[in-house]
Amino acid sequence: MLINLITVGKQKEPHLVKAQELYSSRLTPFCKFDFIQLPAVKLSDHPSQKEIQKALAQEADQIRKSIKGVFIPLCIEGKQLDSEAFALLLTQKIPMQNSAVSFVIGSSFGLDQELKNSAFLKLSMSEMTFPHALASVMLMEQIYRAFQIAKHTGYHK
Repeated sequence: MLINLITVGKQKEPHLVKAQELYSSRLTPFCKFDFIQLPAVKLSDHPSQKEIQKALAQEADQIRKSIKGVFIPLCIEGKQLDSEAFALLLTQKIPMQNSAVSFVIGSSFGLDQELKNSAFLKLSMSEMTFPHALASVMLMEQIYRAFQIAKHTGYHK
């Protein structure tokens, strides 16, 4: 199985980069994992709604080029799943649809609505807001946890 994690914006925090590297290495026995960081469109200090929408559309064009297989954006209006339900989705439901999945975390202004409308499933980690860099680490850990749940190891308690 191929799992893409596509994020908009570059990771700058060294401790989160190390965490991403850790989970990326932990995932290699279970899947081919690609972590793709796309550049965010630069905006003015106080962008108008029109400027934001234009930037989101440009970012969406870049995201579409990187998507492989089933597309799942992370967004506040998405469905929240517990770890067991996420494991079932990732290890049983998605492979029946496709052998690849692309999770997408947008820029600080989110994702283009048209792009989100094309999703297999919209996913939300929480009603809380997290920095995008931290969200990527949290998602990588949940992907790793999903494989551990499927293998019935002691990782998930």
